[in-house]
Amino acid sequence: MSKFLRMTSLVATVAALTLSATPAMAVGPNQNATATARVVKPLTLSWVRDLDLGTIVLSGAGAWAGANVGITRAGVFSCANANTTCSGATQTAQYKVTGTNNQVVTVNAPNVTLTNQNDGVSTLLMTVDSPGTVNLGNSGASGLTFDLGGQITVASTTPDGTYFGTFNVTVNY
Repeated sequence: MSKFLRMTSLVATVAALTLSATPAMAVGPNQNATATARVVKPLTLSWVRDLDLGTIVLSGAGAWAGANVGITRAGVFSCANANTTCSGATQTAQYKVTGTNNQVVTVNAPNVTLTNQNDGVSTLLMTVDSPGTVNLGNSGASGLTFDLGGQITVASTTPDGTYFGTFNVTVNY
């Protein structure tokens, strides 16, 4: 091999090693990403008042079923079955939620089993009328009061007595 070829081969080898050992130039993005974090106050939920469907008198002759008695979360009471007569003061349940302004809060209020206090065995299922969500708006720290309604279904065979149950209400951002 000639001296010229050996020299050219050596230069080419050194150049190849130099190019492969040189790191590529770092290139940044055309725009940098940003990071954000929203910090919110913990929610508090407090009881304000109980739901009351008043007194329901079962009437009518013979066997019958499907008489609905209830109150909407807006406070509209219904007892429109010929086999029932309702009386007494009725009211929705109320809760107060506090937290961070302008946050939407999810209200979870499952149906309630009402148990007859005279026998402890007879029950009525109350379907809860819940708002689903509430917006704290600018009232976050001072709180927002919301209502819950409910409806039960009675029949000629419903045992008499006072029926009692407990709401299991939770709230989340």
